[in-house]
Amino acid sequence: MSATADPAVASVNGVALHSPGEIVATDVLRQRACTELLRQAAQRAELLAADDAPSSDGVISEAASRAIEALLERSLNIPEPSEEACRRHHSANAAMYRTGERVRARHILFAVTPGVDVAALRKRAETALLDVRCHDGKAGDRFAGAAREWSNCPSGAEGGDLGTLVAGDCAPEFARELFGHPEVGVLPRLVHSRFGFHVVEVVAREAGVAQSFDAVRGAVSMSLRQLSYVTALRQYLRLLAGEAIVEGVDLDAADTPLVQ
Repeated sequence: MSATADPAVASVNGVALHSPGEIVATDVLRQRACTELLRQAAQRAELLAADDAPSSDGVISEAASRAIEALLERSLNIPEPSEEACRRHHSANAAMYRTGERVRARHILFAVTPGVDVAALRKRAETALLDVRCHDGKAGDRFAGAAREWSNCPSGAEGGDLGTLVAGDCAPEFARELFGHPEVGVLPRLVHSRFGFHVVEVVAREAGVAQSFDAVRGAVSMSLRQLSYVTALRQYLRLLAGEAIVEGVDLDAADTPLVQ
């Protein structure tokens, strides 16, 4: 463990999460804090050598990655979902298990890059969202103009056009917001992904074909196990954070990307 970090530097039990003076996006800082909590827990459990070097850039050693995986396998109790729970989940989320769903979409990307003021970026994205929603359906194409003006994605040059997508074409967190919903038009919320904040317009949808429970039983079970894993991991991280000295980062403010 390193010497006590500078007060201006976020840290976990004195281990710095970034270099002095470095500006780190809030979500990235939370992810680093959670990873460091787990790395230190693996050391206490003697799954990782005490001299494993901490990282101030979020990149841990291969040994630490393996030790954290072993720690979580030992520490998290993930129950097997019951048949009844699987059937309830399928009934309530039938749209998730359609096959062949296709979405024609456009977006405006406000990219989160190193050193960017994330709060200010979010405000810019929210302003853009309000602007295009106010003009949605009116004469002219405000969305395309806004994409050309603001988007950090190469698609901005094409008015934000992403073409026709299937779920596998997108990052999972983006796909969750785009597929399995009935909405058409500019979505009333920002879509958050690993790339930043997106203003999204669904131009058209092809609903796909509903699948029976028996046809997707394995996928339903896997989805419920993943939900249980995420819940258990969040609880475990809260426990570790409660026992640690965490400075300069608020782990209660929002879900960390580590468990999304």
